[in-house]
Amino acid sequence: MASDSPPPTAEEIAYYDCLKKQGVAIVYTDYGAPRVDKSKPANDEAHKTCAPMLPPPPKPQPATPAQIAAAQKESACLRAEGISWYPDPDPVTAQIDDRRGTPEQWNALKRDHLDALKKCRPER
Repeated sequence: MASDSPPPTAEEIAYYDCLKKQGVAIVYTDYGAPRVDKSKPANDEAHKTCAPMLPPPPKPQPATPAQIAAAQKESACLRAEGISWYPDPDPVTAQIDDRRGTPEQWNALKRDHLDALKKCRPER
């Protein structure tokens, strides 16, 4: 599967290598980018230890009005389907802040609410 995401930077690789050395489980996306395995328990100490290595986040790109409207509709739909904690999208970028909601909630969303996701995200 192709991705629009750029390859991981040297700083990102160093950060995730640091986390791995601290015992954090790392998984790799289809395009080779390292990510924390969110199905495993969080390790706050490792993140504190490695935080100085974390590159600054890229500046978010503003979304189009249509993208913002679609993201708002999706959030409202998911809440109407019983996922009451699902956050509203950012009003500028249309991104969902995955820090809102627990890892358990995000895992349950993908595991237990596939019908709601299909209904609310028909284009995906």
